[in-house]
Parts: sequence; C-alpha cells; structure tokens
Amino acid sequence: MIDLEPAGPNRFTLAVRPPVCVGPPDHQFLFGGAGLAAAVAALEAVTGRPTVWAAAQYLSYARPPATLDLDVVVPVSGRHSSQARVTGHVGDTEILTVNAALGSRPEPLVAQWATMPSVPHPADCPELTQDWARSKTDIRGRLDLRVASPRDQAPDGRSMLWARRVDGGVVDRVTLAVFADFLPSGISPALGQRAGGNSLDNTIRYVRTVPTEWVLLDTQIDAVASGFGHGRMQLYADDGTLMASASQSLIVRLPKG
Repeated sequence: MIDLEPAGPNRFTLAVRPPVCVGPPDHQFLFGGAGLAAAVAALEAVTGRPTVWAAAQYLSYARPPATLDLDVVVPVSGRHSSQARVTGHVGDTEILTVNAALGSRPEPLVAQWATMPSVPHPADCPELTQDWARSKTDIRGRLDLRVASPRDQAPDGRSMLWARRVDGGVVDRVTLAVFADFLPSGISPALGQRAGGNSLDNTIRYVRTVPTEWVLLDTQIDAVASGFGHGRMQLYADDGTLMASASQSLIVRLPKG
C-alpha cells in the first residue's frame, strides 16, 4: 500500500503522488496516515522488528509531485526491543517526525478486555460519501469505507466506520497506520454539523494483527475547544480482535460561510 524505495543506509524515499494524497485535485497533500505508515515501514525495514507504538508529529505539507526522504535513526537496540525515530523531509523542509518502539518478547500471555461494539455487517452498511467522498486517483479511491453508525449526529462523540483495502491486500501494521488517520472523520458526527480537521499528531499502539478483510474504526471524539479537537480510536478485526489503538489532536475546520 505504501511503496518505499531504498535510498542508502537507513534512508528511504516515498514518491508523493495522488495515490498517497488527499485534498482537491489542485491542492493535494500527503495524507498524514500515509506518512506515518511510510515511517512504520521504514522503521521495520531497518530494525527487522515489528512496531509496538509509533507517534507522528506533522510539521508541514508535502505536495505532489515531490519526494519525501525518510531518515531512520536507532539510538537504542536491545535484546528484545529497539527505540528509533524517523525524520521525513522534502528537500530542507521537515514534514514529519516519528518516534517509535519496536520489538517482541517471548511471552505467551494473550488477553483482551476491550470489546468490539455490535454494529451491522459491512455488506449492510452504506458507503461513506458525505464527508469523505471517494476519488479514483487519491488515497480514498484505494479504500472502501462503510458507515456503521449514524453520521448526522453522535451526541456521545462516538462514531464507527468499517474500512478495507480495495486491492484486497493484507491488513498489516502499515495498513492500520493509514486507517488510524481517519480519526478526524469523527468530528462531523460528534458536532452534528459539517466539519473536518487536519491532524497535528497521531500515535498508534499495536496489539496484534490477525487475518481480516474489514477493520472496524471505533472513534471517540473526547472534546473540542479553542479550535482544536482531541480523540481516540480502537481498530478491530472483523472477528472482534483488537489490533491497535490510536489517538490524536487536530485543527478543527468548519465550512466557510
């Protein structure tokens, strides 16, 4: 889903083209989730370890056509885990910084207390079109999003979407990083009016990945104040397995007029 190219020791490049972008055709920019996903892919390639958590800070916009350089630094690498970071830049302009921990431990315990909510099957849910219209050319055209809870109003700030890859590809940690950045789509139902937002950051924490076609994006917007919103998301496989959780803050934007 994210096509990285090796560009030297601990460096990768990502072509900033419409398939990893969002926005109007004449004003597209790199989707934040694609940037985080690219960083996760780069980190795992360098360390050879699975990501435990990754936190992105979005600093600027990368617009097509451009090349995003991703430089990986691994300050600490222990027996079972590594601490690392990625700096993504276009030329001299820093676009994002990602800090992360990676690794796994030989521990057999597996437990889950989070419970996936009861929602209609994706086949019984309408396609999301109102606040996230699909396009054949940008990243939205590569995803199938289905409305699993009312979008006109969510008084408790909670809304849910089903998501899957149109290409039928594997739902891995890179894909989950892309899905997690749909958290701002919960702003509109939470406020009960047309609204959106630009992510300031995104942190994803991985639990475990299991084979699944669909992922339920269970989004909770906690608060909006001073022009900023704060929320979190749980990402479930279609069998109820919690695969990851995410949180972020964003700039809340209302339609002009």
